[in-house]
Amino acid sequence: MLGATVLLSGWSGRLNAQPVAGAASELVFGAVGLVGTPYRYGGEDPASGLDCSGLVRYVARTGLGIQLPRQAEEIGRVGVAVDRQQLQPGDFVFFDTLGRPFSHVGVYLGDGQFVHSPARRGRVRVERMSEPYWQSRFSGARRLEALLLGEPAAGAAGAGAEASAPAEAVDLVIRP
Repeated sequence: MLGATVLLSGWSGRLNAQPVAGAASELVFGAVGLVGTPYRYGGEDPASGLDCSGLVRYVARTGLGIQLPRQAEEIGRVGVAVDRQQLQPGDFVFFDTLGRPFSHVGVYLGDGQFVHSPARRGRVRVERMSEPYWQSRFSGARRLEALLLGEPAAGAAGAGAEASAPAEAVDLVIRP
């Protein structure tokens, strides 16, 4: 098993995520790598800022080569529904933050934590789903078909690697 340590400047929390493998690792590592990126309404590029759906679209596009719809509500129709008790790293989690379900989206990391880009306090960050605010606003979760099929992420394998080669699991540990 390949171990990895990711250091994030300006983040003081601790993440004890579940082991992540294959396509899910592309989503998880991509999202975690954007922690600290400024929030910008309608933003789709880390250089200028991201909103919640821009964050999810960016990691799906760059990590998996998947183009998602623009709005969180539309992303909530992609993939398959996942029960809260069955969440796995890389799943998209949705919340009612604007008085309507599926109005906010993030990437589930495991251990009850997710990465998102909230307007409030304006930076991509990790939160606990058990916090009362998020717990009371949870709308649902979706899993992309690529994660269900266990397909390797686009570009995740090295050049010349067999497409059928199993992906190595990666333990994600973030230290402040």
